Amino acid sequence: MALSDLLYPDNPKRRQELIHLHQELLDCMSTNFRATNELAGVLNEHLGCTITHIQMRESSTVKENCDIIIQAMSEIQHQVQKIDSDMKEKLEPVLYQKLYDIKEPELEKIAIAHKVFSIVLGEVTSTAGMVAIKLLGSNLITLTVSKLISLLAQIGASVLGGISITILGLGIEMILHAILGAMERNQLLAAVRSYEKHLAEFKAASEKYQRAIREVTSSVRQQVQ
Repeated sequence: MALSDLLYPDNPKRRQELIHLHQELLDCMSTNFRATNELAGVLNEHLGCTITHIQMRESSTVKENCDIIIQAMSEIQHQVQKIDSDMKEKLEPVLYQKLYDIKEPELEKIAIAHKVFSIVLGEVTSTAGMVAIKLLGSNLITLTVSKLISLLAQIGASVLGGISITILGLGIEMILHAILGAMERNQLLAAVRSYEKHLAEFKAASEKYQRAIREVTSSVRQQVQ
């Protein structure tokens, strides 16, 4: 038993909490990587985008992996904003307003959007208009992605950012050394609380992001069937 554990008997429990929280953070990040790739795939296939798929780098830090997701999400934001610009440029103002009118039937909006993509891209899939409307008419890009980018940036800039994502395979003492060094009880507790705060916000935002992507991709699958 380490001397710090003798002086502060609750340290082992706090250490286990840190390990568990770190694994939760990595699991959440991994799910976001997959969801982002899924959305990028839909945009590439149906809307003519060329968004590069991303992969977690096990030899890199939490911050470096956060930066990878942020870059991909920012590119998705840029592409959806371009889609909106194309719509605005090609459509009469009245038709463009219909795309954002909640009273307008979705099928009519999809038909309008598909017509624009047929002009912009030439040959497009039958689902192109539906994907465009799902993205433009939801909060996925305007709110959900922006919130997640902000939280990823905060995590990357925090004490968590410098931790390697492969640290879980190094053993408890190595994990604690990398995360905390020789911290005393109050610092260990503060680290746990920091993890909990970041993780709670990150998981909530991630769930909204993944739920929105599932809605888009399930609509695509139904359209294809």
